[in-house]
Amino acid sequence: MRTVKATAAAVTVALAAGAASVAAGRFASGAALTAPPGRPLPTEPRLTVHATAAGQIALTRALASLRPGTYGLSGDGSHAVVGPVLAAAKHSADTVVRRLERVTHGTLQPGDSVWLTPNVHVGDPSAALGLDHADVDIPGELGALPAWFVPGARDTWVIAVHGLGTTREHAMNIMEFLSGRHFPVLALAYRGDLGAPRPPDGLNHLGETEWRDLDAAMRYAVRQGAEQLVLLGWSTGATMALRAAARSGLRDRVSGLVLDSPVLSWQTTLRALASARHTPSALLPLAVRAAQGRTGLSADRAADGDAPDRLAVPTLIFHGPEDRVAPWNLSRRLADAHPHLVTLQTVENAPHAAMWNADPASYEESLRRFMTPLM
Repeated sequence: MRTVKATAAAVTVALAAGAASVAAGRFASGAALTAPPGRPLPTEPRLTVHATAAGQIALTRALASLRPGTYGLSGDGSHAVVGPVLAAAKHSADTVVRRLERVTHGTLQPGDSVWLTPNVHVGDPSAALGLDHADVDIPGELGALPAWFVPGARDTWVIAVHGLGTTREHAMNIMEFLSGRHFPVLALAYRGDLGAPRPPDGLNHLGETEWRDLDAAMRYAVRQGAEQLVLLGWSTGATMALRAAARSGLRDRVSGLVLDSPVLSWQTTLRALASARHTPSALLPLAVRAAQGRTGLSADRAADGDAPDRLAVPTLIFHGPEDRVAPWNLSRRLADAHPHLVTLQTVENAPHAAMWNADPASYEESLRRFMTPLM
C-alpha cells in the first residue's frame, strides 16, 4: 500500500513539475510572441529623468543613455527627442546629460520613467514632417491594412515595414530622405498593429505569417502603378521583406532589399528576449518549444532558409555587434555567402533596429549610394 501511495505521489509531483515547466515556457516565449507594438522590448532598460534644463536632460547613467546619436524618449504619456551626450555638461556618477531636442507631447518631470526608442517622430507624415501623404487601406487576407502613402515621381516604390517594439512611425526616420529623392513611400501597418486586423491566435509570428501582409502591400503598389519595388524592413520587418522577396508572386518586381537589424534566426531572437526577462537558461529550450507549439513556426532556417539560399536581388544590410535581439554575426554570414549581392554596413554602439539613430548622416549616405542605381 505504501508503495502504491509513494508511486502516486511521485506521479503527481512529476505532473505538477511538467505543468509548471510548460507554463514557464509559455511565459518566456511571450516576450517575443506577445510584444506589443510601440512598447519597449525587455532588452531596453527603463531610465529615470533626473532633471531638465534649457535644451538638456539628465538621465540615469547606463550603457543605453550613453549611446551616440539621436533617439526618441518615450514615457507613459510623453514623447521627446534626445540628441548626443553633451560632453561639456555637468554629469555625475549616476547621471548622463544629453541634448534635449524637443518634447513632442506630454511633459518630462524628475522621477519619470522613460526609455529610448528608435521612433523619433510621432503622428503621421503630414503632422510630423510636413509631407503630403494619403491614408490608404490595403486589402489583406485578414482584412484592411492601414498604410501611409507619400507620393513621388519615380516608378520605383519603397515599401517600409517596422519590426518588434515599434510602429509604422519608425519609417518616418528616413521618409524625408526618400521623399527628397522622389521615391513613393508606402509605410505599412500589419496584423497585430493598431488599426490592423488581429492575428487569429493573437500572437506575433516573427515575420513567418506577417510577410503575407507585405505581399498585399506589394500587390497594391503594382496596381497603383509601381514598376519596381524596394522592400525596406527593420527587425522582423526585415524578415518579412526576405520572405516576400523569396515567396511573393510579385518577387520579379523586387529590385532591392534594405534590411535593418534583420531577425535571421527566430529561435535566437526568442531566446534573447526570454533571457532579457530573466528566464533561467535551463528553461530557454522550453520557450522555443512553446513558441513552436503556439504558432506552428518551423525549425530555424538561419543557415539554409529563405535568407541565404534564395536571395536574388541587391541587398543592403545595416546591423551592429551590440544588437542583443538579432545577432550581427548572422548578417555577417549572409553577406559572406552572397558577396556580389549583399553589402553589410556595420554600425557600432547601436541597439536593435536603431542603426539610423546611431549615425543618421552615415546611414543616409549608404542608403543614397545603394538606391541610386535603383532609381
